[in-house]
Amino acid sequence: MGALGWVFIGVIAYQIYKKYTVKPTKWKAIVANLIGVFSFTINWNMSGILIKFPILPLGVWILYGILKRRGDSWSTYRPFAWLGFWANFIFLLTSLGSGPIQQVLYPQNNVSTYISITDHAAIIKIYSPGKDDSLNKENLHKQLSSMKQGNIYSEQWYYSMVDSKKKDERFPYQLIGSSPKFGIDLKTIVYVEKDGKGLLIVTPYEQFYFRSQNSLLRGGN
Repeated sequence: MGALGWVFIGVIAYQIYKKYTVKPTKWKAIVANLIGVFSFTINWNMSGILIKFPILPLGVWILYGILKRRGDSWSTYRPFAWLGFWANFIFLLTSLGSGPIQQVLYPQNNVSTYISITDHAAIIKIYSPGKDDSLNKENLHKQLSSMKQGNIYSEQWYYSMVDSKKKDERFPYQLIGSSPKFGIDLKTIVYVEKDGKGLLIVTPYEQFYFRSQNSLLRGGN
């Protein structure tokens, strides 16, 4: 959606450029446009999408300070600078529009959104008393489409571990080498439950828990 916004801005900039009798220098117009994008913003996270509300046109003010004593330079490149600032609102609209589209393309309740490419997947033991199990990649690949989202009982899981005499970690393994669905830029950490049937997926914004019918560990049931 960001690329689409830049295409739209480029079309507007070209229309502005065509209106000049004496054409401004193209690269200077592009620089003025890029400087104009800089602004003081208020950031807000909405369902994992970073929304930036532009408040003050810092780039426009900077360019004005540079060009105000250089003849007609400011009046020549001012429209491109302001276009850069208003471009922030175009990016805002595309961000808001990308939310519903992202939910369709990358549903949060589907494990394949977070784990799609598993060719180089493996598990590592992150808790010493855990067993030295290995990942059954065939089972993982087969069950991705059928894994169901479950509830996260953080407090209950914590106290069950603390109260246990063995102090068993519920998620002693971490899944590495996998990638999310193509086109989504999301950093995730995936923990594997000790029975091999549960995956706890941690993103910068939320946590998700999925269960499989069969163990994802080699030798598991």
